[in-house]
Amino acid sequence: MATAAEIAREKQSRDQGLVRAMGVFTFAAAITNEVVGSGIYRLPASMASAAGTAAPYAYVACLVAMGAIVLCFSEAGSRVPTSGGPYGYVEAAFGKGPGFVAGVLLWLSSVLACGGVSAALADIVGSAFPGLSGTGARYGIILAVLGLMTFINLIGVDLASKVLGWATAIKLLPLLLFLVVGGIALASGHGATTPITNPPTQSFGRAAILAMFALTGMETPLAASGEVRDPSRTVPRALLLAMGSIGILYIAIQFVADALLGAGLIGSRAPLADALATVEAYWRAPLLVGAFGSMLIWLGSDLLGAPRVLFAFGRDGLLPSPLGRVHPRFRTPHVAIFAHFVIGAVLALTGTFEKLAILSTLAIAPLYGSVCAAAVVLRRRKVAILGKPLVLPGLPLIAGFAILSTVVLVALADWSEIIALAGVLVGSTLIYLFMTRAIR
Repeated sequence: MATAAEIAREKQSRDQGLVRAMGVFTFAAAITNEVVGSGIYRLPASMASAAGTAAPYAYVACLVAMGAIVLCFSEAGSRVPTSGGPYGYVEAAFGKGPGFVAGVLLWLSSVLACGGVSAALADIVGSAFPGLSGTGARYGIILAVLGLMTFINLIGVDLASKVLGWATAIKLLPLLLFLVVGGIALASGHGATTPITNPPTQSFGRAAILAMFALTGMETPLAASGEVRDPSRTVPRALLLAMGSIGILYIAIQFVADALLGAGLIGSRAPLADALATVEAYWRAPLLVGAFGSMLIWLGSDLLGAPRVLFAFGRDGLLPSPLGRVHPRFRTPHVAIFAHFVIGAVLALTGTFEKLAILSTLAIAPLYGSVCAAAVVLRRRKVAILGKPLVLPGLPLIAGFAILSTVVLVALADWSEIIALAGVLVGSTLIYLFMTRAIR
């Protein structure tokens, strides 16, 4: 087993050539962009459809679990701020094999989501402009949107992080508008005439999985930790700032939507827009535009973080070495970014994301559990690559609760989904064994 000093030297050497340009607010913006995606514009209806009046309790339970997970990520990220994010944390604690499996789970969930969000964005454009609903136009929209976000990320992490910083404020405006207008309406006595009721097939477990899906995403920007300035301070501060703000935002949106739309929330395809339309019809349009913008900006954030996992694999010889190259001019992992773009585009064009969406969500659970365990191991081994790391009081208890939460999340899924997740874990392990033997 490598010593803490050996791990530090190895991790620092891996990120040579990359520019540490992101500070607390730009990194928090990247995390916010990744978590606050298209899901928030559908989440209130999905939660109500799954669990009815119990939806808020499922939401709060997931926020509590996610709080423990975020704390573990904060300490692990402050100790191992390397490209690949969670992949690097797990590898430093448990070795290259488990690290590779963690990286596969991270990247797989990200690229599936990239394809799904791209497809959903094209569908929104097609529904708003029927002339663009044909197959050819849909393909063109997907390629154009993904191509634009890819280009921004290719030409420099500093430009990409600045664009995302500004875009975060723009993306959050429709959600703040919803809370302000909805809150004023509720304070003035406006509300749903028919209260929300429990659906015939109530499923608290399904609501919990949906809530966790909406809260995931922080792991993808963390893959760009090799390009964060003063990472031992920036990583935990950005995580806590972003996830704390998002939790408060999501709870407020759920309660306002419930109060405005009531029973109409169940089955709504655009719950936030429909809720504000009960106040005045013209409020529907800005929320629909906000959904489009949120998806667009989310893609930019995904293309900032997720390709760094492929970069880390290529750099470490676990995937073809060109993936580990850094562009001589722009200093970005251009091959990895382009590879992520191609695979995400194929998924979007073929529409396979919907079939794998639940598996994508469940794939995060073992990844989160592994990182929480890694945080404890990294502290015990006194691993600290750059600067003084975060030291949380009661970390073993926090990690234990977080790991138990991830086990419960998987147990709430259908057996077919659990079996599929097991297949991903076994398959990635076999790939690692094959690649390491090939290297030898």
